[in-house]
Amino acid sequence: MPWYNIALDERFQKFIFVVIIINSITLGLETDDRIVAATGPLLHIVDEVALWIFVVELVMKMLALRMRFVRDPWNLFDFAIVAISFIPNVGWLSVFRSMRVLRVLRLISGMPRLRMIVQSLLLSLPSIGWITLLMLILFYTFAVMATKLFGPAFPEWFGSLGSTFFTLFQVMTLESWSMGIARPVMETYPHAYLFFVPFVLLSAFIVLNVFIAILIGGMDDARKELSCEGEGDIKQRLHKELQELKTHMETVETLLARYEAEEKKQSWGGVEACRGITGF
Repeated sequence: MPWYNIALDERFQKFIFVVIIINSITLGLETDDRIVAATGPLLHIVDEVALWIFVVELVMKMLALRMRFVRDPWNLFDFAIVAISFIPNVGWLSVFRSMRVLRVLRLISGMPRLRMIVQSLLLSLPSIGWITLLMLILFYTFAVMATKLFGPAFPEWFGSLGSTFFTLFQVMTLESWSMGIARPVMETYPHAYLFFVPFVLLSAFIVLNVFIAILIGGMDDARKELSCEGEGDIKQRLHKELQELKTHMETVETLLARYEAEEKKQSWGGVEACRGITGF
């Protein structure tokens, strides 16, 4: 087996996972000046060693997978994160250099459960887009109504369409919406509950629950897709092992046939020798 195929070994991937965790801890420790002063260049050395381990892993994966490497989005994701770490730490590029902390996100690609959650989010994006459009329509309708109804008395909350949007967003999150917004408004407009209660029911309970249902559905689809991929990998591995076994059997059969031919040749030679001696 070529040396670079080690990158596909499960034990090697566990080692990379440990390196990612250690590197994530060192990146966090580097944010504390006291720890940096106490440890000296140690954290920087650990960071550099981890980076080059990731580079070696990617090179090994490229050699092992070849064109299959670019077909897997997670491999491209890992490549982009590692590539960011090589941006020079000079001038305005230092802003991108700080993004090396994104290496922590490699934990996602290294943990199947996290990958499933991210994949479920991606699968849910089309449906989430339609729900977002529905929420925008809902917000716009209630924002126009609230601006016209409550704007003159409460310009800080409902004075413009933008401020009303933000106020309604706070109401949707249920962050002190009753005592902080609804009840003060009801002191001036006693029937304001006829506005706030339907909005809370529609936005906070119905629409958000639809959001959650879509995400759960996407997670279920991602789980099925992941299980199918796992079954596909198992079938592919079994097919490869069967092909190797078939090759070995053909080799054994060839050797046996050659051995039998040699045996026949030797036995026939012995018979001929006997005939020469006896004269028969």
